[in-house]
Amino acid sequence: MNVAFIPVRGGSKSIPLKNIREIAGKPLVYWTVKAANDCQDIDMIYVATDSNKIREVVESFDLNKVQVIGRSAGSASDTASTESAMLEFAEQHYFDNIILIQATSPLLTADDLSGGIAEFKKSSTDSVISVVRQKRFHWRMNEEGFVRPTNYDIFDRPRRQDFNGYLVENGAFYITGRENLLSSKNRISGNIRAYEMDESTYFEIDEPSDWLIIEKQLENKMKRNEIVIPEIKMFLTDCDGCLTDGGMYYSENGDELKKFNTLDGMGFRLLQERGILTGIITGEKRELNRRRAEKLGLNVYEEGIVDKLGLVKKLCKELDIELQNVAYVGDDINDLEVIEAVGFGCSVANGVKKVREASIYVSQKSGGEGAVREIIDMALSIYNEEGERYKLES
Repeated sequence: MNVAFIPVRGGSKSIPLKNIREIAGKPLVYWTVKAANDCQDIDMIYVATDSNKIREVVESFDLNKVQVIGRSAGSASDTASTESAMLEFAEQHYFDNIILIQATSPLLTADDLSGGIAEFKKSSTDSVISVVRQKRFHWRMNEEGFVRPTNYDIFDRPRRQDFNGYLVENGAFYITGRENLLSSKNRISGNIRAYEMDESTYFEIDEPSDWLIIEKQLENKMKRNEIVIPEIKMFLTDCDGCLTDGGMYYSENGDELKKFNTLDGMGFRLLQERGILTGIITGEKRELNRRRAEKLGLNVYEEGIVDKLGLVKKLCKELDIELQNVAYVGDDINDLEVIEAVGFGCSVANGVKKVREASIYVSQKSGGEGAVREIIDMALSIYNEEGERYKLES
């Protein structure tokens, strides 16, 4: 039996009663409770609180797997550890595994929790923590006041795209077994695996400044969830700046190099498996782009195109497809007309302002970092596992 445990106390000092303060239109604790309730791998959710106000708010959510329980004054004091609340709970309740969820991480999703539980099920795993990958250079100061890097060589500074970075605990969730918790008296122990969450989940709500950052992210997430996506019959994208980072790289021999992302390649395969036509329309003429299109097995590859909208209309006429059933991804002004004309016009995060403003959806990722795959996943989100549509066209 997998249970989620969400400890929330009423005595927060930095932001009074922050756990039930509204953020993006809902009490803070709602977001994590809802994510846990939507996770099919979690059987029961226990919200432990010392506050009657918090109890009333959580019970008003009327979520079927949620039970509000009390916690002792000792485990809810300013100096008490989260482990003290977990151990108190474990001594009073039976379960196999516990997922500690912190209400200060409202960007957590049911998919994240399922992903973490999948890691926990792997052989010889005792615990799982949620992390994000950071690509920053760390320095440490010695007793004399001098600093030295701890995770890179100053004489061989890696480019961001070549730097693997490091993992940072984001505090969203921790998974362990009941027996391990009771014996170690710690939320994690033994052989620990990590579940990597999106970089945007780096922040936890501890201070008022964190609140503003996360509220904006939640509002953007809600807007994305409200997007009505038409049935897509053809998915087209620009190349440079969308499928690549837009950079031009050259070897010592003068050979031109470009960086593509394998995530985008898999995204095209998912479209093709669903019978959706795929293609690249680019204003440039580059052999590298052509070879990439051939490797991906795209239906359409058009280069050196000045009038992109004219070409898209021509393709639609030849293939008997309405513009409303076309998705297009762009990043610059020469993509604007197409983005405005098709049913699902999108921009990558690094697109110019006019293109982003005209787009129905703007990816969180930049070109070359899996942005097109993110948009493909969004386009395919209108189908359930059986391939049936569950969102209607506007």
